[in-house]
Amino acid sequence: MLRLELRPELAEAYKSRSQQARILTESWAGENLYCPACPSDELLPVPRGEKVKDFACPDCGEAYQLKSKGHTFGNQVANSAYDDKIDAIRRRTNPSYLFLQYDPEAMKVVNLFGIPRHFMFESAIQRRKPLSERARRYGWVGSVILLRRLPEDARIYLVAHGREVPRRSVRDLWKRFSFMLEWPVRSRGWAADVLACVRQLGKEEFRLDDVYEFEDHLRGLHPENRNIRPKIRQQLQVLRDCGVIEFLGRGAYRVMQSCGHQAHQRAMDYGLRSPQTSDQPHDGRVKL
Repeated sequence: MLRLELRPELAEAYKSRSQQARILTESWAGENLYCPACPSDELLPVPRGEKVKDFACPDCGEAYQLKSKGHTFGNQVANSAYDDKIDAIRRRTNPSYLFLQYDPEAMKVVNLFGIPRHFMFESAIQRRKPLSERARRYGWVGSVILLRRLPEDARIYLVAHGREVPRRSVRDLWKRFSFMLEWPVRSRGWAADVLACVRQLGKEEFRLDDVYEFEDHLRGLHPENRNIRPKIRQQLQVLRDCGVIEFLGRGAYRVMQSCGHQAHQRAMDYGLRSPQTSDQPHDGRVKL
């Protein structure tokens, strides 16, 4: 069982709030996190200086990058160097991601969700402007992860609203789309983009024409493709063959949900009914 309390005494020697946050959250992760990709109950820190990853599983080798905030994550998250990230995606060496939200008053982890590496593709990464001449790292180009472009299936909660989600549910969902690891990176991006459109429809049954409504959106994500509608039909067939949707005939489809997805949703619903954090103040030694 995860211990959700942070240890403020670990950050007392640091004055910078960003350093305090890094020490607290990385220490918590090293002491509490498990591997969602395999049965391992621990993750180990990687050596300082490793690009685009912070932790790795000692059993399966899955790498993770940790992002932490004292408030809710928005639709996009600033990240590491753009060229390094794109290169890692193209070489299939990019890590999975863990997004940790903590309450700086109660000093507890509130939400923690992961995004498996097979859901990371180039159209979900945005290039930032180079740093100006006044910056210490003049010319450095960072990146932004566009969470809004990912399908809801990509976001898998380990902690929801102050409650741990059962590990079996987390691991079932993590593996559900692992078949995408065998696909070319570009094909992976197309499938995820069409799946995101299907999820945005917000209904169990839908028609091909409903997905065609996203034609301009998909053209913007994939400007090199001039045959968007045939590509949509192709990707719906791919999702059907993978058991994600069911073809009902005459241009109609139904979204399929695995037992693991249903169990995960039940766990999330349970978390939504629980209080997010305690109203009791902590000892006040470190506030971030």
